[in-house]
Amino acid sequence: MADTLFETARLRLRNWDEADFRPFMERVNTPGVMRWLGGVQDEAAFRDAYERLQGVQRDYGHTFWIVERREDSEMLGFCGLKRTNAPESSFVGDFEIGWRFAESAQGQGYAREAAERVLQAAFETYDAPHVVALTVIQNEPSWRLMEKLDMERRPDLDFVDARWGPDICNTIVYAITREAWTKRGRAR
Repeated sequence: MADTLFETARLRLRNWDEADFRPFMERVNTPGVMRWLGGVQDEAAFRDAYERLQGVQRDYGHTFWIVERREDSEMLGFCGLKRTNAPESSFVGDFEIGWRFAESAQGQGYAREAAERVLQAAFETYDAPHVVALTVIQNEPSWRLMEKLDMERRPDLDFVDARWGPDICNTIVYAITREAWTKRGRAR
């Protein structure tokens, strides 16, 4: 099993293992999960994404990590940090938080719990000056989570991402700075 990097009360965030590829694909490569991510993908496209995540881990020391439930080691999805790579954006290379959870794991607070820990790691472990999060306006659960994380909507950073096809609108951006994260922690 791959190394555990971070834990929360209910979750474990860990590095990927080659054995994670197929179970992860089976859990999240569904119409409901992939609706705003270009739709269900074939195995080759999923393999390419897996390889990119491995490259981010190798090059930067972080990635979108596997999220498991601590009580039974059930794989729930991923959450973590990568470097923004959308060429149409004005912030290529910035820290980007992202998550993707199986439908069976949605609505239980797992994404928020994992994302809170990832933001803590971004600022305290990886020394990020700020972190962005990307979604589409139609993906209300995703941008609602960004708001719960006290991320600020940044319409000045929105862009059209050609990778997602004509059925998905412009990409919207939220962000949080280290200063806002620190103030947020003191206010709690």
